[in-house]
Amino acid sequence: MKRVQLDKDIQPLSEFRANAASMIEKIKTEHRPLVITQHGKSSAVLLDVGDYEQMIDTIELLQEINQARQEIEDGKGVEHEKVMSSLKERLGKV
Repeated sequence: MKRVQLDKDIQPLSEFRANAASMIEKIKTEHRPLVITQHGKSSAVLLDVGDYEQMIDTIELLQEINQARQEIEDGKGVEHEKVMSSLKERLGKV
């Protein structure tokens, strides 16, 4: 997903209503979000579904990384050698 271009990607709600189909197609092909304004103020952001899903996946991954870092700082992590030993033990029994 690309960043919003202030001169192209901000439209009033009335303009969006009049040209919704073409604006949605543009969002899908150019992978840039559209900021919709109401009464001159930003009101909503419209994204391509694939771009939205990718953004959510990235957020979830970053949250998991942050949680893992916190667990390591709290002493809840497991040393690499212990993990490898445990895996070898389990795989050896299969």
